[in-house]
Amino acid sequence: MYGVIHNPNKYHPNGCDPYVADLNMLPEIRSRMKLVICDATTAMYEGGPGFKPEHSWKCNALLVAEDAVALDFTGWQTIERKRAEMGLKTLEAEQRAPRYIATAADSEHRLGHCDPARIAVVEVQA
Repeated sequence: MYGVIHNPNKYHPNGCDPYVADLNMLPEIRSRMKLVICDATTAMYEGGPGFKPEHSWKCNALLVAEDAVALDFTGWQTIERKRAEMGLKTLEAEQRAPRYIATAADSEHRLGHCDPARIAVVEVQA
């Protein structure tokens, strides 16, 4: 949403919670959000939000979803797998889990789902 909001840096405290969820509740955004695309060709597993090349990898993926919450949850799980591969603790263990994802899915926001049983992941190899 960097191109949509003024001063996006002001939304980062508390791991962006509840700011990401609240922002996506705005009628001007919620009514238009039909498809979400995440460029994960190069991804980071540590040190964000600014780019840190020493903590990035060629994930070579595009995440595409109609459910932005499911997309963020799936991206988080991809990052956690890479963190485990690199011998790092989970974001949860480091008290840095993206809590805004659960907030976006809660009964107040209802922006999507973060229950892996409700998310169908389809992988396509090029």
